[in-house]
Amino acid sequence: MKSYKRLFLALLPACFLCAPTVNAEPHDLGTVEFSRTKLTGIGEEAGVSRRDPSDVIKVGDLYYIWYSRGPVKTGYDATVWYATSEDGINWTEKGQAVGKSTEPGAWDEASVFTPNILVAEDKYWLFYTGISKNMKVRPDSKIGIAVSDSPDGPWERLPNNPVLANSPNKEDFDSHLVDDSCLIVRDGKYWFYYKGRQLGKKASQTQMGLAIAEKPGGPYVRHEANPVIPGNHEVVVWPQGTGVGAMIGKVGPKDLVRTIQYSEDGVNFSTTHKMSEEAFAGGTYRPEAFTDSNTGEGPTWGVEIGKGKKLLCIQRFDLEWSE
Repeated sequence: MKSYKRLFLALLPACFLCAPTVNAEPHDLGTVEFSRTKLTGIGEEAGVSRRDPSDVIKVGDLYYIWYSRGPVKTGYDATVWYATSEDGINWTEKGQAVGKSTEPGAWDEASVFTPNILVAEDKYWLFYTGISKNMKVRPDSKIGIAVSDSPDGPWERLPNNPVLANSPNKEDFDSHLVDDSCLIVRDGKYWFYYKGRQLGKKASQTQMGLAIAEKPGGPYVRHEANPVIPGNHEVVVWPQGTGVGAMIGKVGPKDLVRTIQYSEDGVNFSTTHKMSEEAFAGGTYRPEAFTDSNTGEGPTWGVEIGKGKKLLCIQRFDLEWSE
């Protein structure tokens, strides 16, 4: 698939170095069309809900994904499982990767969900969201990391968890919750995009933030320009040439939803494509995500939540890009 970097750069606003903004050029936008495929091994199953799949990585001849698995539709009674595939369609569920904490009163004692993966320093860093058992606590959503020498585990929680917690400042966009991590390596550093919501705001007012670290295990420091995108439910980003691409779903201002965004600096984004629909809490295959090579291109496929008769499952989507 050809790179869209030239198109993205042509659409960047001249003042993109000012405060983060999302600018649309509706007269000159490309399009992205979706098609979907049911999967074996992690599809619909009675009594089991699979949701919130990670981005896809390839290790040797196998694709890997991680996801939330539990008995209910929400992620609030789940653990993190994983599956492998040779072709991205027929999957084998391998088992649990990260369970609920067994430490009484732990921040991730009630549920662990919405995982994503970072490959760095010859290790695998599994990011996940956790909540405590006290459901009366608001806010109660934090992000931690488990690390392993192998994508098959075993996984060890970092002692400095959680690596990102909701902001203590009630006025910040992420004072209520943080969730849905997505990682890239850029300029030798670890760029951690996530979604956040302010106390008192609705789910439809969720926005995207950025934290950056010198090491994969942190400490992660919030970007001073947060929030970098004024919307989005699912966080899907990738290296796009020398910049960063992002896929926006159905949450946010009208001119933002169902779009592809591009940012040369990873902070100030501009609309480049309109999408026919959106990925539902999806992750994509991004072979250049952790190479810091400035050669990444827009993703051509990924995985997302699919709807079963009663509970949720995971399905594949493929993307067709056009100018």
